[in-house]
Amino acid sequence: MLSKTFPLHKKSIAKLASRGLPLVELKNQIPTSLDLFLELSYGQGLHIIRKQGRYFFDTKFMKIEEAEFCIVDIEANGSKIEKHQIIEIAAVKVKNGIITHRYESLVQTKEINPIISELTGITVEMTKNSPTLKTVMMEFQHFLGDAIFVAHDVKFDYNFTSLNMQKVGLEPLLNRSLCSLGLAERTIVSYRYSLGYLDKTFNLNPNAKHHRAMSDVMTTYALFIMALENCTESLNNVEDLIKFSREAKRLRRPKFDPFIEEEKDYSSSENAPGAVSLA
Repeated sequence: MLSKTFPLHKKSIAKLASRGLPLVELKNQIPTSLDLFLELSYGQGLHIIRKQGRYFFDTKFMKIEEAEFCIVDIEANGSKIEKHQIIEIAAVKVKNGIITHRYESLVQTKEINPIISELTGITVEMTKNSPTLKTVMMEFQHFLGDAIFVAHDVKFDYNFTSLNMQKVGLEPLLNRSLCSLGLAERTIVSYRYSLGYLDKTFNLNPNAKHHRAMSDVMTTYALFIMALENCTESLNNVEDLIKFSREAKRLRRPKFDPFIEEEKDYSSSENAPGAVSLA
């Protein structure tokens, strides 16, 4: 999920993630010297390496248990980048299933829609002493480094965060990304795959407070670990995992919502002849 400003074609990006990109093809597409391009890309979270005469994402040769994943969640005061901004961000870094570092912050803002305040519990007053968007984006960029960016429905969190960075004068994200929703659809059987529904089904986070960033991060972390444990595919590296989460066949969903069926069964037993009320 690279920025639109990234100079390489889609086919070339696919080669970096698989069989490698020849030097000639790479040099023909970049507007700067090769060394500067590699250095700038690394500064934006993307590590491209040379191996056997071709160029690859370093994640092509990185074992999953050795990789650093950064699980991220954001809350925003709206969905339009021109008008809105991040009001809370949280992230944990995970290596070999273990959380190694944490980051979270509210973000100073002058406006939050009352509906969003009701949903998240975040008010303008709560953010008045918080760091500015620029400060938080700089801190988060440093925290993220070149880790793999993981989120539930990653496209929104990744793009919105990247655009918020650009909004304050930083370069866009180039980190490799992984969608926990896509991964869950291929490793966990569920009627629905929203984070709240999966949490309700599998009790991922007993202390969940949905629509607060760190709470959703911890729920996504538990989901991520569960999905990896359930995966039966032979995945040799991080790029195999990313490809699996995007392209593998989704598991078949149940025809009926089990929670609705439980409610029906409970209602039927209450109304059955001879049922005794304990109220």
